[in-house]
Amino acid sequence: LSVIAYLVLTVATAASGLRLGVSDHDLHLETRELSGFFVFLDAPPNDTVNVEVTVPEGADVVDFPGGRSFSLRDADNFWVNLTAKKAGHATVVLNTSVSSIDTKDAFVRVSVLKMSWINVVSSVFGWIYFVAWSVSFYPQIFLNWKRKSVVGLSFDFIGLNLTGFLAYSFFNIGMFFSKDVQAEYLLQHPTGVIPVEINDIVFGIHATFATFITVLQCCFYERQDQRVSLPARVLLGVIWTGAVVFGIVTVAGGNPHSPWLTYLYFFSYSKLVITLIKYIPQAFLNFRRKSTVGWSIGNILLDFTGGSLSMLQMFLIAYNYEDWSSLFGNFTKFGLGFISISFDLLFMTQHYVLYRHAPAITETDADEAHPMKFISVKQAED
Repeated sequence: LSVIAYLVLTVATAASGLRLGVSDHDLHLETRELSGFFVFLDAPPNDTVNVEVTVPEGADVVDFPGGRSFSLRDADNFWVNLTAKKAGHATVVLNTSVSSIDTKDAFVRVSVLKMSWINVVSSVFGWIYFVAWSVSFYPQIFLNWKRKSVVGLSFDFIGLNLTGFLAYSFFNIGMFFSKDVQAEYLLQHPTGVIPVEINDIVFGIHATFATFITVLQCCFYERQDQRVSLPARVLLGVIWTGAVVFGIVTVAGGNPHSPWLTYLYFFSYSKLVITLIKYIPQAFLNFRRKSTVGWSIGNILLDFTGGSLSMLQMFLIAYNYEDWSSLFGNFTKFGLGFISISFDLLFMTQHYVLYRHAPAITETDADEAHPMKFISVKQAED
């Protein structure tokens, strides 16, 4: 009995410290395509290690012609054959017969598409809407500069927009660069992908910079008695006060469960709330003035272009990967895109239909019809 115990202890000790790995964590295939990946141990084991292939997600998407069980006897690679049966996403996870072997990196994400050319079109749409959204800030900046006035531009919208893009940038930078945050995220999503790319960071920083320029224009150009409203100031105060308090609690260790990731999620949810409501003040201001003078339609046309292509890309991806749950199951992304486009359509209706022939607003007219005073302006042609 003591001999058997000694042998078991020897095998367990030899296996401890070993790691099971794969050659690729991501495979992109077309339907009926045959591919695969290598499985290996980072050092030779003292005994045979049995490996089992499981598919906890997307079991009907892939098949394994060579079987789902094999053995590793040394440090050589073992090739696992994989066939793409249908469009969709699958997660392949490998487990061993020795519990002391580290298998946290032994997984493969498989994406199976119907037609590769749809992916090319989707990528083209992605670049177009990235450019459209990036450029969309400048028509308003140019209009303000040309008029030397920001009368007609909602300060609530600008304040909310700046806070929203700051929150968006904080989340992206923290998620992309912080190893602690990434470790917390992967602990919750072991086979997941960090949901931030470098273009997200670049866009967020650029959007913050462009919005800050507009804020400076609001400080130095003619604005009459326009200011940020009390409700907007209260909301912004709540968000930034919450960020400071939440940050102090996080630094002090008051949140032991994924502290920094949870803190970044605060900024993500703040951006979500702001995106839902930020256009309302501008739409209401246009309604009160019965005019869109001072509000650049160029910004809206570019935003509508970007938003439409973004949603079209989502539909293409959902169709190509037969993954409609990612479209309608993720209300946040789909819902925000729909709401943004709806506001764009409202602004276009105000500019081109409802207030198309609105007369120039004089200071006297503004005194009589509106609580704010407006300088004489000429209907902007955008």
